[in-house]
Amino acid sequence: MTATARRSRLSTEREAELYQAVIDLVHEVGYEGMTMDAVAARSRSSKATLYRQWQGKPQLVAAAMRHTTFVTVSDIDTGTLRGDLHATARRIGSDAEKDTVFLSAIGHAAHQNADLAAALREMLIEPEREVLYALLQRAVDRGEVRADAAAAEFFVHMLFGALPSRKILEDRFADPEYLIRYIDAVVLPALQHS
Repeated sequence: MTATARRSRLSTEREAELYQAVIDLVHEVGYEGMTMDAVAARSRSSKATLYRQWQGKPQLVAAAMRHTTFVTVSDIDTGTLRGDLHATARRIGSDAEKDTVFLSAIGHAAHQNADLAAALREMLIEPEREVLYALLQRAVDRGEVRADAAAAEFFVHMLFGALPSRKILEDRFADPEYLIRYIDAVVLPALQHS
């Protein structure tokens, strides 16, 4: 039984290689063009290994994004809401160009594929929403934001909406400096005065 468990689990290095192969293939051929056969060939893995570790293509792509391209903010805690949000802006903005383009392509595919949309919500969106709402709750606990602030409901929308909207409206990516200005001018006042 131990041998089976060991054989079915990929090493951290192999998993990283496999995730990178998935991301590279999605960049090259798009989500729809990427196949489990292509991932298996590119990563020198068997399809059986892929299906044993992930239920299918949507789960594999979401896992690859979680571990390779998607910026997480789970370890940010500076002691102030403004500090946390600025640190978040620096982290998210540092890869804004790469992430915005990739997420736009995946977002389009998710509109067409309910399984991909569900996998993205489960593996990417919900965990980050929880982290961001925990960040906001710490600010409430410190007295920086009222518990009943009307803008709290839209907190995550405000943060992540800036990424695609700047590209759409200005044909520019939301770099850290832009995001910090946006946080100071929009997000913080909305949270603290609503």
